[in-house]
Amino acid sequence: MSTKWIAVANHKGGCGKTTTVVNLAAEFARNGLTVLVVDLDPQANASMHIGKKHPSEVPVTCAELLLSEIEKLPQAIYDDTNIEGVSLIYGSLGLGRAEDDLKDDTPRPSEELRTKLAPLEGIYDVVLIDCPPSLKLLTSNALAAATHLIIPIESGSQYGLYGVTDLLKHVNKIRRVNPRLELLGALLIKHDERQTVCKLIENAAREQLGKLIPIKIPTSTKVNQAAMAQTSLHVIDRTAKVTREFKELTQYIMNELNMKADVK
Repeated sequence: MSTKWIAVANHKGGCGKTTTVVNLAAEFARNGLTVLVVDLDPQANASMHIGKKHPSEVPVTCAELLLSEIEKLPQAIYDDTNIEGVSLIYGSLGLGRAEDDLKDDTPRPSEELRTKLAPLEGIYDVVLIDCPPSLKLLTSNALAAATHLIIPIESGSQYGLYGVTDLLKHVNKIRRVNPRLELLGALLIKHDERQTVCKLIENAAREQLGKLIPIKIPTSTKVNQAAMAQTSLHVIDRTAKVTREFKELTQYIMNELNMKADVK
């Protein structure tokens, strides 16, 4: 099976990008797939959640990988993480500086991540890329490396779709260097069918983005509990509605992308 490279991107903060990446990674791994998370966010929240080390203790993070020779790749991958079956390339504060250096020092600055990760094609079943809340060069690198894109939308906020037109323009621009990039769809986060604002955001997202993922992630205190415990929702409460929805989301993606499961 060829590797599926899935970027989770939205330049609006607090819309559930990291929550989506972490719990998708855990569910993919539970289905017997080999999984790598690439943390491209300088805040490194995915790394703090999944990783056993603090990003400041890691010698080769995404920042060093982007600016180094490709030989650094094996040093950047950590297989021993808090979530069984999920490997990690750490993010770090250094990504902010790396973004500036890429612009100055590389001829094709938006394609460095794709180049550095190219040897992993066929080694992992799925690579999930957690993007920063911006449309700058780090997100461009993620989109240029990805085969598929998920756009989390905060359904419970009237500002949930703020700037989505700019995001779509950016995606279309990146498709010039990465024509294989496909939109898996918008993923509604913190969704409550009973709230008018959620219904309005759902309709507007369908109209603006053209494709909605049919699974909707509800608001739940379990999300913060899992983050604090540095584990997945499945470990915190496998019967919770939010856990079940992430399980369904994983199955939906696997069906869409013809990924075969070996459930553990």
